[in-house]
Amino acid sequence: MAEKEPVKSKPRPIIRLGLFLMSHSLLVSVVCCTAGILALLLLPVLAKNTYISENALMPGSASPMLSSDDVSEASRFVDKILSLDSSSASLGIEIPRLIKQHITALGGEVNYHEFRSQLNTFRPLQFFASPDPGIIQENYSCMSYGLNTVGIIRAPRGDGKEAIVIVTPYNSRKVTAGEALSLGIGYSVFSLLTRVTWLAKDIIWLASDSQYGEYAGVAAWLREYHTPFFGGLGKLHSEICCEPSGFSEFETDAILETGISDTFRHAGTMAAALVIKVADSSSEFEKDALSIYAEASNGQMPNLDLVNIVNYLAVHGQNLRVKVEKIQSFLHSWWLRGLGGLFESLGKLARSLNPQWSFGISIAEYVEGSATLASSLYNQALGVPTGPHGAFRDYQVDAITMEFSRQLSPGYRNRRTEFLMRGGRLVEGVVRSVNNLLEKFHQSFFLYLLTSPNRFVSVGVYMIAFALLVAPLPMVAASLFSDASKLGSMNEQSTSGPFSKPALKFRSWKWLHAARTVLIVQFWGAFMTLLPYFYCHIPNSSPMTRLLIWIVLLIISLLLLWLNLGSIFSHGNNTQSQRTQWAYLKSVTIAAAFTGLCLMSVINFATAEIGALLLVPMCLMTVPMKLKGWTLRTSMQVACNLVLTFLGFPPVAFVVLKGALKGFDSISIGEFWTWMEALWEWNSATYVYICMVHLPCWVLCILTLLHPC
Repeated sequence: MAEKEPVKSKPRPIIRLGLFLMSHSLLVSVVCCTAGILALLLLPVLAKNTYISENALMPGSASPMLSSDDVSEASRFVDKILSLDSSSASLGIEIPRLIKQHITALGGEVNYHEFRSQLNTFRPLQFFASPDPGIIQENYSCMSYGLNTVGIIRAPRGDGKEAIVIVTPYNSRKVTAGEALSLGIGYSVFSLLTRVTWLAKDIIWLASDSQYGEYAGVAAWLREYHTPFFGGLGKLHSEICCEPSGFSEFETDAILETGISDTFRHAGTMAAALVIKVADSSSEFEKDALSIYAEASNGQMPNLDLVNIVNYLAVHGQNLRVKVEKIQSFLHSWWLRGLGGLFESLGKLARSLNPQWSFGISIAEYVEGSATLASSLYNQALGVPTGPHGAFRDYQVDAITMEFSRQLSPGYRNRRTEFLMRGGRLVEGVVRSVNNLLEKFHQSFFLYLLTSPNRFVSVGVYMIAFALLVAPLPMVAASLFSDASKLGSMNEQSTSGPFSKPALKFRSWKWLHAARTVLIVQFWGAFMTLLPYFYCHIPNSSPMTRLLIWIVLLIISLLLLWLNLGSIFSHGNNTQSQRTQWAYLKSVTIAAAFTGLCLMSVINFATAEIGALLLVPMCLMTVPMKLKGWTLRTSMQVACNLVLTFLGFPPVAFVVLKGALKGFDSISIGEFWTWMEALWEWNSATYVYICMVHLPCWVLCILTLLHPC
């Protein structure tokens, strides 16, 4: 009796789906990439109106208390600042002395905070680390001093555990009219808050010295606020610096003779921070305007509720025109207007079918939303703060920069009081809303992209575009690996003879040759990441010179890498073996690109999104160039591969991307190195992504192109 053959069980549905996608990986790749780009273009249409998530904020629920007397006193304060002799050697202490006198007269606590300008250098071991806790380091110059003035109001209804910070940066060596007005707004609000009874959080007014940059003074004060340095100004001079400070002898004596304790004063844990600036140029609009800057390092954003209350109070309370940064070249783009017209027509068609469908926006709204979205994506991808508020995000404090622009008017001096009133009442309203919070901001979004001051795209929407772009990578990698394994198995059986047993023991480990190649290139990427540390201190060298040095070292190291990897390309003589090798190499390369992009999306989504737009097409389309039997199809394939590889080179990608966003008129290749230096000085994860994900994948794609086939 014949034995029954065992019935083979069908694979699970998820396995069958995976096998189906692998067998149709080309079609899936085209569909997913097209859908990912379309989803990215649809983001302005899918944006939602902003709303206040935390009910306790209650913006605008109370009438402003800032009076005309407070504003008049602030206007006289501005006049005193502007009347100081800008050519005087003592100007660096005269403004802090003036601020100190007014804070003392109001009954607030005050102290000076002296700091040194820190030379930004490349520190490769400090990426992803917390801000540097050290106050004095070897790369500080004792001749570079700044002086912050800090005023504190103790909340009558608080317990001293929380505080709100108001920052007004100014150049103590040459104060401008806009900086004087920002100090006036800060003083008017501080004057009001010393008298109110509803205050439950301490108020800190930081008049930050910005002669070494707006960020430096704020960052130095925050560094000492969280890691205090025990000792005063005199101890700082005597113990650390042998040479005299940047202040003159008269200024140093004036600091010590003020009677103000040089002990650093603390308040509670910071709940929020507002940076107040006034632009020196007038607004092009018919009324005063307010620009909001929210991006911090590595694409961090403050809680959306903070942006919402500022926008709500500015528009509905003070009748200000609120704006966020846009990419101006997008506003005149013909293809964006064409897409906007298409989406507008689709919206009208949807509403004709069902009036409740609210799909589609007007052409003007789509173009402006796209310009704002591109700017938000670009600034987050850079990983560099757009203002002094970025220093607070390093300590997980929600902060934004509010830049006021005055109305273009020849008789503006006569309406300074009105401008101070608007600015002061806006800051008062924001402080009152934050004062109502019983806990830190947590209700609204921390991951979002702005398309206008009152519209945003949440993380649940914009991640769809990224997911669609990277979805083909694991499927194509699995498909290549499966095909290479089958081809390798057939090759082994053909070479071993019909009566020999296939060498199953070694067949599944052939991909290790490709894995070794990828691993070596990854180590090379780590070496290129650390390389600038050794030659970034070359004196009197221009960014173009340092870029050329980097490219020369890049080429030399690539040639050495090619010599070391030569044995991999010579492994196997027949065509099937060579085809197996490049398929394995491309498979592992795609897997490495997928892993790097997914990890980067957790750290900085904007960088991962832009990187996916450049990296995914290059990795998917790269195949070895055939030297014989060229046809029209192979010629187009080679041309496409060369173009994508050329555009994927980081300096070229930077120039093309920045030129497309900002215009090609003033773009030079040397700006790439200036940008790279800015990235590592700010410890931006974008720099790590470029050197350890994008650049190695670019090299591996070149190795695949040059692979014999």
